[in-house]
Amino acid sequence: MRATVIHGAGDVRVENVADPVLSEPTDAIVRVSLTCICGSDLWPYRGMERDGAGSRIGHEFLGVVEETGSEVNGLRPGDLVVSPFTWSDGECAYCRERLQTSCVNGGLWGSSGSDGAQGEAVRVPYAEGTLVRLPVEPDSELLPGLLTLADVLPTGHHAAVSAGVRPGGTVTVVGDGAVGLCGVLAANRLGAERIIVMGRHTDRTDLAVEFGATDVVPERGEEAVERIRELTGGEGTRSVLECVGTGDSLRTALRVAREGGRVGYVGVPQDGDGVDVREMFTRNVGIAGGVCPARAYIPELLPDVLYGKFDPGRVFDRRIGLDGVSEGYREMAERKALKVLVDPS
Repeated sequence: MRATVIHGAGDVRVENVADPVLSEPTDAIVRVSLTCICGSDLWPYRGMERDGAGSRIGHEFLGVVEETGSEVNGLRPGDLVVSPFTWSDGECAYCRERLQTSCVNGGLWGSSGSDGAQGEAVRVPYAEGTLVRLPVEPDSELLPGLLTLADVLPTGHHAAVSAGVRPGGTVTVVGDGAVGLCGVLAANRLGAERIIVMGRHTDRTDLAVEFGATDVVPERGEEAVERIRELTGGEGTRSVLECVGTGDSLRTALRVAREGGRVGYVGVPQDGDGVDVREMFTRNVGIAGGVCPARAYIPELLPDVLYGKFDPGRVFDRRIGLDGVSEGYREMAERKALKVLVDPS
């Protein structure tokens, strides 16, 4: 079969790889209907050292179950399913605490020894603990929105929950990427009255406004902090969603939080700068978040996508076939595309 393989910075190829096969009785084989390129895929795309052998990449997919192991009872061939960006057994102490990303038997798609999602098929370990059945037809127009359940929609929701977003509250969202936009959706869904989005790409911030943002702040750094304080009577906001992952973005998030506020951080950290613990202590600013346990949130968010409460699939602004993956990476790296949808068929 064909799959995306990354060999180093700027070097993404579609290659022939071995077809996935069942290796454990808890496995399933899923034929991928849709996958996509994530902003976090751009970190290795920009900085990975040269690797002649290459490695599979991609961690978001939905598709149709083709085959199941002997111990898989809750899924059958023909089921349409979505996978979170990690697999998990659904039974360990962490899974029972809804922290499936810490599952003792879990892992991340595209990591060593696992299949990447940007290909034609995937072997899914612990299929019953990982996959969620989707009650729609395989050609449903809802598929792009349902694909966001694999990562960006739950991640934006995780930021909002971690930041303590509440009905009637005021929220700042740092970042206008797909996760930030889903953070706007999540804050709106949780009843925030005012949502300030920080971003300077008008096509993205226009979409943020359609998703529920009430204010747009294009400034950065100290100017952004000052602008948000102007908008909030000098206080800052009680809830801040950090959806980028750099030291600068985290530093900004902490500074725009009001006294006693909370920062929900979900941007994959790219450096350790940004946290001034003494300032957090003095101002009673809390910080929570981290890697999103998407499997825990999918059942909660799924009905809203199914019944059209909102359409997170609008974060996809480019659709390509598998042969166009290299171009898709370039377009996202150059900010010519927000999030690229990939149809491997």
